[in-house]
Amino acid sequence: MTSAQPPRAVFAMDPVHLPLLFPPPLMARLQQVAEIDTTLVVQDFTAPDAAPALARAEVLITGWGCPHLDADVLAAAPNLRTVLHAAGSVRSLVGEALWKSGISVSSAVTGNALPVAEYTLGMILLAGKDTFAYRERFRDTHAYPSTAETAATGNLGRRVGIIGASRVGRRLLELLRPFDLSVALYDPYADAEEAAALGAELLSLEDLLRRSDIVSLHAPDIPETHRMLDRDKLALIRDGGVVINTSRGALVDPDALSDELVSGRLSAVLDVTEPEPLPAGSPLYKLPNVFLTPHIAGSLGNELARLGGIVVDELERVSAGLPPVHEVRHADLAHVA
Repeated sequence: MTSAQPPRAVFAMDPVHLPLLFPPPLMARLQQVAEIDTTLVVQDFTAPDAAPALARAEVLITGWGCPHLDADVLAAAPNLRTVLHAAGSVRSLVGEALWKSGISVSSAVTGNALPVAEYTLGMILLAGKDTFAYRERFRDTHAYPSTAETAATGNLGRRVGIIGASRVGRRLLELLRPFDLSVALYDPYADAEEAAALGAELLSLEDLLRRSDIVSLHAPDIPETHRMLDRDKLALIRDGGVVINTSRGALVDPDALSDELVSGRLSAVLDVTEPEPLPAGSPLYKLPNVFLTPHIAGSLGNELARLGGIVVDELERVSAGLPPVHEVRHADLAHVA
């Protein structure tokens, strides 16, 4: 593809996301480098208007709500050369057929990593000040805590354990640098030198859990990480410890975590759960030691334009005959979220 002949592009996502991902300035840039019908957004590849759109597509601009790109979709899109994903992970979007096809895949996952890291940083600092517990007590007592009650509170030297040097994990480690925290990292693909360069001490999972006041999950959701924090692993976290999960609920045994939280031994900040959302009767909704949010850590609202901007940048490169900067390779998904 060259700038002399703009690539033919098609949107494939839930249409509700389109104006946030591509506000007018970004949409104007996109139209300058690609031939695209901005009124057509494919959400169902079996719909009547999908077949002609796929047949002419050289670039597929995907996002949340895009169906799985299986062999049938690829057969209907013989000219497809590039998939630009205006969202995070491509795990659920891309299958073996596409990886074997030689079609390049790019993701705006690096742009989505920033708000998740920012959310997590905020929660770490608030947890270190025991903010959520003090808020609950203040609601009940209307009284300020005594010096004795706050003696163990604060972020100076607080031990934070990061599980996973994923894109989010690395961005979070970067954001943690200015603070007087003691940071540890567990990642089976990292070595001590790499961890040190990221500002953390490399530990085994067991040692990280035993030695951390706050444990934050940033590992990918793959078979090897399913229930990585089971009942035995959660028991290693010291009394009063905090578990933060902005990755996937499947990384933690939900029954074991619920038992720890109901007992009051641990606290948690949970932006993701299993199942998601939790059933209406779950005790986690009302526990004072649980701060539960509805999967909001990732890009929301005006933050989506950051993802759209990455896609437009990539499309400009593709139209100039250059490879995408944020290309995803199949092997990357084994250890990078």
